[in-house]
Amino acid sequence: MRRRPGIGAIQKQRVEQEKFRVKATELQDNVFEQMSNQMEKFRTNLETFASKHRNEIKKNPVFRKQFQEMCAAIGVDPLASSKGFWSELLGVGDFYYEIAVQVIEVCLATSQWNGGLITLGELRQRLIKARGKAQHHQNISNDDIIRAIKKLKVLGSGFTIISMKETQDSSDILIRSIPGELNADHTAVLKVAEDQAFTSIEALKSALKWDEVRCQQIMNELLRDGVAWVDEQSATKTYWFPSFFTPLMNED
Repeated sequence: MRRRPGIGAIQKQRVEQEKFRVKATELQDNVFEQMSNQMEKFRTNLETFASKHRNEIKKNPVFRKQFQEMCAAIGVDPLASSKGFWSELLGVGDFYYEIAVQVIEVCLATSQWNGGLITLGELRQRLIKARGKAQHHQNISNDDIIRAIKKLKVLGSGFTIISMKETQDSSDILIRSIPGELNADHTAVLKVAEDQAFTSIEALKSALKWDEVRCQQIMNELLRDGVAWVDEQSATKTYWFPSFFTPLMNED
């Protein structure tokens, strides 16, 4: 007959388990403290780095992107507030808020003909021209514009970034600047029309394998929102997308 452990053995086992628990907690606290110290040291070094390379961060968009990624790695967001250390040191908060305001102005000015849908490439061209020579010392990149647009989310669903392809070329990223969102069907139609800036019901049926009712319904929605224009003069009714037109802009 197997002998059961006595009360003394059970108590001894509990004491040992408590010792292990206390030791594990102690080790966990030590690891957490070490990590906190390392992160604080990293943060201090990052502030020193930012102070040393302040002008480069402000003027060089590539360097600025790398700096943003360094900040994100330790949970620091220089854009979180327009006040405080990072804003006073770099002015990056004001820089991005300034871009965000200019993005709104460009989108409002062009929405009457593109239905509130503009490529990132065209938006950047218009922003550079709008900023003028007085601000050319702060070159803006696609990454700067995307970061600024993400800050506009506080305004609701009015500004949305839509990636058309995995290449992430500026012509393959659309900025939606009016309330409402494009669903998967809308995006599929835009992808079909992107290369030529136009499409037709027959082209959509062939490319997407949809029936005519579905194709027409989606096109009617895009026409209603001003995203597409219809050309009824040609033999086949054609739907054009002004957001894919190559912009004619003066260089001066």
